[in-house]
Amino acid sequence: MPRFMGFVRMEEGIAAPPQALMDAMDTYIGEQAGKGVFLDGGGLYGTEDAVNFVVRAGETSRVDGPYAESKEVVGGWSILQYDTLEEAVAGQEEFAELHAKYWPECHMVATLRQISDAPPEAADA
Repeated sequence: MPRFMGFVRMEEGIAAPPQALMDAMDTYIGEQAGKGVFLDGGGLYGTEDAVNFVVRAGETSRVDGPYAESKEVVGGWSILQYDTLEEAVAGQEEFAELHAKYWPECHMVATLRQISDAPPEAADA
């Protein structure tokens, strides 16, 4: 059964979501967990304590948050399991529509990506 990762990207530092959205998400996620679709997930803290390791030209450097140049950050994630890609897309759209309905002033992007179960192939293979 294919697994997917959902991301929620939004502006950092905006007001907290309204309680109505949190209640609707609790209900929706509870229903999805009951069906075996929602496997794990949660919200993320802001980037004030984030740590990035940047690899460039064979060198690794550490960059600590917050990141003034960031306009959008990943604010939440989920691991989902559906029978088909079409069901996964429909589920992610339902999740996005909760935000449109209960937090219309929020600008967010709900992204869905399928999780690969195979190791990546080497470029020189």
